[in-house]
Amino acid sequence: MSFVKKAKAQNMNEINLNAILIYTESTPNPATLKFVSNKMLLPNLSIDLPDENAAKESPLASELFGFPFVRGVFIANNFVTITKDDNTNWYDVIPSIRAFLQAYIAHEKKVLNDTLLEKLKADQPVYDGTDEQQIIEVLDKYIKPAVQMDGGAIQFKSVEDGVVTVQLQGACSGCPSATLTLKSGIEAMLKRMIPGIKEVVAETI
Repeated sequence: MSFVKKAKAQNMNEINLNAILIYTESTPNPATLKFVSNKMLLPNLSIDLPDENAAKESPLASELFGFPFVRGVFIANNFVTITKDDNTNWYDVIPSIRAFLQAYIAHEKKVLNDTLLEKLKADQPVYDGTDEQQIIEVLDKYIKPAVQMDGGAIQFKSVEDGVVTVQLQGACSGCPSATLTLKSGIEAMLKRMIPGIKEVVAETI
């Protein structure tokens, strides 16, 4: 079944699809678009699913990878960030993705399998060190909201000898402007607010 027919089939089910609103937001990465819902999908959690193999424990991502142009899926809070291939025009596929997501969410299908969801919750970091806690507070308060607006996420990984390692996810991963954002934005802010920070580097997924 083509992705267009798949989306239409979802819409034919008797359910109040109008209760679910889906709108798009652009991201700094032209190959990536953010689809925002009026319903929470993963409250206070995020997961990057860069390929079909990684998406096996996510029913939502697995179905999205059924669209032939999808090359990456990132899910957080109330949005899904989708990365497409180079040959597809967003304007040609946005209606089908929007219809699919609207029907999927309206039917209250699982976003993640229970095992992965519990693992994701358990893996949320808890740091006791002073440096770590300061960095996390700055990231959470000043940086994460802006990164999420661009359809991505940032995760603190470690700090050693003044070098902070973070992981960029979603639209921020592979974004042409990611290096500039990392250095002129994130690194500059951490250096300014936390004495002893020398550099911020990104860990690849």
